Amino acid sequence: QVQLVESGGGLVQAGGSLRLSCAASGRTFGTYAMGWFRQAPGNEREFVAAISRGGGNTYYADSVKGRFTISRDNTKNTVYLQMNSLKPEDTAIYYCAQRGSGGYSTDSRNYNYWGQGTQVTVSS
Repeated sequence: QVQLVESGGGLVQAGGSLRLSCAASGRTFGTYAMGWFRQAPGNEREFVAAISRGGGNTYYADSVKGRFTISRDNTKNTVYLQMNSLKPEDTAIYYCAQRGSGGYSTDSRNYNYWGQGTQVTVSS
């Protein structure tokens, strides 16, 4: 059974940084593309970043491009999201997700497995 566990969320002032981690278990981690999504109160879940199986390809939402970096360590079964220059509008619950098959995707419907989420709050 696949399990994804996020950590690293918290409260930070605008302009600050946080690093989210997502530890995966249950399948051969390096075989599957991974993504990060977020959901703010009253909003739909939105794509943040995605990374290919080997980590060589990444893709970002325009709203985070240049500020966030997704990476993965397949030896540790972990995907990361480094978030710099945080803004109040980045406040949301952040979820990591794993695809069942195929390359990385910006569409949440293409991800089969989800973590429980970690809260990120950015104060102004």
